[in-house]
Amino acid sequence: MFDRRFSTESIPKSNREISHLDPNVPHFEESSPRAAYLHVPFCRRRCFYCDFPVSVVGDRRHGGNSSTIEDYVDALCREIGMFASHDVPLETLFFGGGTPSLLTATQLDRLIDTVGERLGIATGAEISIEMDPGTFDLAKLQGYRAAGVNRISLGVQAFDDDLLQKCGRSHSVAEIYTAVELLRQAQVANFSLDLISGLPHQTLDSWQGSLEAAIALSPHHLSVYDLIVEPKTVFDRYYQPGSTPLPTDETAAQMYQLAQETLTAAGYEHYEISNYARPGYACRHNLTYWKNLPYYGFGMGATSYLNTQRLTRPRKLREYYGWLAESVAAGSPVGGAPTPDDEQLLEALMVGFRLAEGVSLPAIDRQFSRTCGSETIARIWQCLTPYVRARWVVATDARGNVLSADAAEGKVDRLRLSDPEGFLVSNTILAALFESLG
Repeated sequence: MFDRRFSTESIPKSNREISHLDPNVPHFEESSPRAAYLHVPFCRRRCFYCDFPVSVVGDRRHGGNSSTIEDYVDALCREIGMFASHDVPLETLFFGGGTPSLLTATQLDRLIDTVGERLGIATGAEISIEMDPGTFDLAKLQGYRAAGVNRISLGVQAFDDDLLQKCGRSHSVAEIYTAVELLRQAQVANFSLDLISGLPHQTLDSWQGSLEAAIALSPHHLSVYDLIVEPKTVFDRYYQPGSTPLPTDETAAQMYQLAQETLTAAGYEHYEISNYARPGYACRHNLTYWKNLPYYGFGMGATSYLNTQRLTRPRKLREYYGWLAESVAAGSPVGGAPTPDDEQLLEALMVGFRLAEGVSLPAIDRQFSRTCGSETIARIWQCLTPYVRARWVVATDARGNVLSADAAEGKVDRLRLSDPEGFLVSNTILAALFESLG
């Protein structure tokens, strides 16, 4: 059984070499946002699997010749301008999309400057940008670097031209190698590659080929997602989950296991359910989400998490501009409501179990026992004990020693999913946990 939804669900999609975040510290208890996500929705075309909030501009349009993109940059600056400066500067800044590499270096520099002026950016902050092969040259890349970008996430998806075409991607394998060579020429010290498994007509052999090709390029980080056929996408019209030419769930599980075995053997740490990194190169920005920390979100379709309140902007450009006008007039973002304590608990568990380090029970106890009940930890342990016995969940004490289910009561400091067995059935485990706590 392979729980594809949870194991591949991506939080909106930068590391100065080493993450300062101590996994033993309950960071979700912090309240000052130290991360910001900026959504740049423009794409040359919509990939067949994509359900992200994007705006298609065609192959010839980019930030240098499109008034639509320039107007959007203006709007983003207005939205950021609604927030007053504070004493805690941002430690991560992430430009996701869409295809942010359609922006000119000048536009990107303006956005980074605006964030810095309003919110502050710490020295050594991780500033990431998602880029697609074929959308940048060396001059643009050098301009991004001069603006402050120090981490790049390259949307590769597959090292197979036929698969890329079947996905609706606008780049070729040759352009992947050209893009990586440009990163090297620009002396980008930290870059990541994205890959997708479970694609139509994809085999275990072709998946192995993509993994080996990616490793050969020596990225510092790899994100490996299993295809989910999302409603209203092109793939949703073409295919039914589990039917030919999509790989079966059994094959998809084998692809997940193959990635885990291949990448860890190559020296990558499997630090999150879909992410691998060289030691010290885990994505600091995404750790904000997985540790349930507060963050700013700006732009069409973006979500912010401030003061226990999640606020998602409209997913279409016209509606986003309307929301922005209303928010500017009100002097602050409109909409949203505080997340109830029980929902905060479930969210903390859901994102925490994405991480290889798992969930700290003392931290959960400090954060939620008063509001969700003194028996919260006991209920979590009671629910997960069968999965500890099945070796899908691993219990450890404060020193990191693995505990058996029978000897663990009262000694458990941390719970995590086993790799890869627990990750593969994560939905089953979380569904049981949510039912127990609901």
